[in-house]
Amino acid sequence: MIMHQLITADGNRVADGLLDGFVSDIDDETLRNLYEDMVVIRRIDAEATALQRQGQLALWPPLLGQEAAQIGSVRALDDDDFIFPTYRENGVAYCRGAKMSDVLGVWRGTWNTGWDPYEVNMATPQIIIGSQTLHATGYGMGLVLEGKETLAIAYLGDGATSQGDVHESMVFAATFQAPVIFFCQNNQWAISEPVGLQSHVPLAGRAAGYGMPGLQVDGNDVLAVLAAVRWAADRARTGSGPSFIEAVTYRMGAHTTADDPTRYRGVTELEEWGAKDPITRMRTFLRNSGRLDGAAESAIAAKADAVAAELRQACINLPDPDPMSVFENVYVDGNPILELQRKHYGAYLSALGEQPVGSATAQGGAS
Repeated sequence: MIMHQLITADGNRVADGLLDGFVSDIDDETLRNLYEDMVVIRRIDAEATALQRQGQLALWPPLLGQEAAQIGSVRALDDDDFIFPTYRENGVAYCRGAKMSDVLGVWRGTWNTGWDPYEVNMATPQIIIGSQTLHATGYGMGLVLEGKETLAIAYLGDGATSQGDVHESMVFAATFQAPVIFFCQNNQWAISEPVGLQSHVPLAGRAAGYGMPGLQVDGNDVLAVLAAVRWAADRARTGSGPSFIEAVTYRMGAHTTADDPTRYRGVTELEEWGAKDPITRMRTFLRNSGRLDGAAESAIAAKADAVAAELRQACINLPDPDPMSVFENVYVDGNPILELQRKHYGAYLSALGEQPVGSATAQGGAS
């Protein structure tokens, strides 16, 4: 299978018969913006990792090394396309306009979800591996029934391709020609299990068995990822159904901050992929082509620092939640079992000398 590429690891622009036409409109400013996005989300990731190490976050799923896959894909979408992410697409959330406090709340434990999905057209982080593909397919089938020209995109990792939910999603999407993009970030590791153990063929090669095209793209090449998702989006919008994209990238950090990747992968592997770093290659390409100078780099670095400072401040200032708020937004309508649990928990807090906040929740009323 051909891995499509537009910018090589050493920063050279190359031609690709399929992808070139989908980025013919990309100007110098857009290229710099793609680079800026990657620099900013890497800085966000580093700051959030530091906050977790300092005890300010309970957990954080690093995206280090996957910046091109996230930025290239989200910048290829229209604002009204709906995104169904995993727990690692915090760079996508940033580009969609999610507030830093909303991004961090779930990881600090101050709220049980993230941003408002309808404000940014992006579902909240999905922890259950692969289940977001079901949601995306259902949403896409709804778009067909309503005659809309928007699409759904489901982000998933290589490990998720071993889950039954993902297979069922792709069968339904292909059967009903749903406008869905299955965007797989193959970062080589499903926690501690290498992708070669899960599949002896390229993941994109599996797509044909479901009745949809599969495309393998260099996931560390932001321009190629942008073009690949535009290709899939064009198919979705014109009634040609779903597509599967395998963005070949690498998780340079831990699976989460609770993980120690040195226990299952060697130093040489990290060095090999470090030479393919998505930000370094884009910087080299922009410098060599005269599209990026020192002043522009300094401005981008300053913006990244400002966003990181905003993130830190937002995290530290997140208020502790009302303990009774755990019962809110569980069901649309009242549920007697939930109300009984609410009553018992309120009594427990009272026994500890903690008065539940809010008259409705304190009295066990409906949320």
